[in-house]
Amino acid sequence: MTFSRKDVPCARWNTMSFEFIKKLPTPAEIRKELPLPAELVRIKEARDAEIRDVLTGKSNKFLVIIGPCSADNEDSVCDYVNRLAKVNEKVKDKLILVPRIYTNKPRTTGEGYKGITSQPDPEKKPDFLAGLMAMRKMHIRAIKETGLTAADEMLYPENWGYVSDILSYVAIGARSVEDQQHRMTVSGFDVPAGMKNPTSGDMTVMLNSVVAAQHAHSFIYRGWDVDTSGNPLAHTVLRGAVNKHGQVLPNYHYEDLRLLCELYAEKNLKNPACVVDTNHSNSNKQYLEQIRIAKEILHSRRYSDDIHKLVKGLMIESYIEDGSQKIHDHVYGKSITDPCLGWEKTERLLFEIAETC
Repeated sequence: MTFSRKDVPCARWNTMSFEFIKKLPTPAEIRKELPLPAELVRIKEARDAEIRDVLTGKSNKFLVIIGPCSADNEDSVCDYVNRLAKVNEKVKDKLILVPRIYTNKPRTTGEGYKGITSQPDPEKKPDFLAGLMAMRKMHIRAIKETGLTAADEMLYPENWGYVSDILSYVAIGARSVEDQQHRMTVSGFDVPAGMKNPTSGDMTVMLNSVVAAQHAHSFIYRGWDVDTSGNPLAHTVLRGAVNKHGQVLPNYHYEDLRLLCELYAEKNLKNPACVVDTNHSNSNKQYLEQIRIAKEILHSRRYSDDIHKLVKGLMIESYIEDGSQKIHDHVYGKSITDPCLGWEKTERLLFEIAETC
């Protein structure tokens, strides 16, 4: 069946300041409409095992979670992932490349483009029904064309069921990581979840989120009373911070990584691991700095055995064209949110990471 507006109950009703417009299909209904083919299920299982082995220490390969700030256009995103797949073939003995296909975007002030799930066309009004379909369709196409399963950010915990069978990695953002529902939902994942430090940079808060995600929980989820068993693959992500004066404070330096090693040693956590985000407050969104930052992190790993053991990967924002653009500029493969490294610089950096990790 194909969903259209007439298939979905549309009775509008108001309660206080909410206007309930229409009831959306359940995750099971969307997955029935756009199923993951059996051959892609097998690809995902193999990829999940590879990534799991890195985080548990079974594999010495290095994760690189890389791609556009926001996955705004299916054709250009899949073009990018196809390029990434060709590089992956050349570096697969050293690296595991995980494309960023981020379909939900947190906004600092709540304004602006919130991702393809909300706006499948960035220049039109939100359409969540079309967005849920577009999100799933793009993820499946990328796997089918490249064999690379992706990472996405969980901005809305109740949406997890729409993508739980297609993602190999999930990020919990700096604004979400302190939220109870996010932490408890992660505890039911069977894939790795990177818990970012909050915007304040507090590493204790970040580690507490990992503690919560690794524990079992009982809670209400999508109208159900649920139990979870805990996620042993929940881990930390350092993304820099902003202090009370609005000053950006990076946390990728050697001293920051040493401190995180020490804090992990105080906790009884499974599979201690960290991924370092080279953009956001670590680069102050100066996207070209990601190249230098990546190299510094790799140097710290070579210098310290403890850091080498703890730091399992990098997050890098990259697309086809350098920089960013306004939504109405229509430059193919150029970010409409945060600026990204272009493809030529990306490819060169990936080969350097493979040589030095």
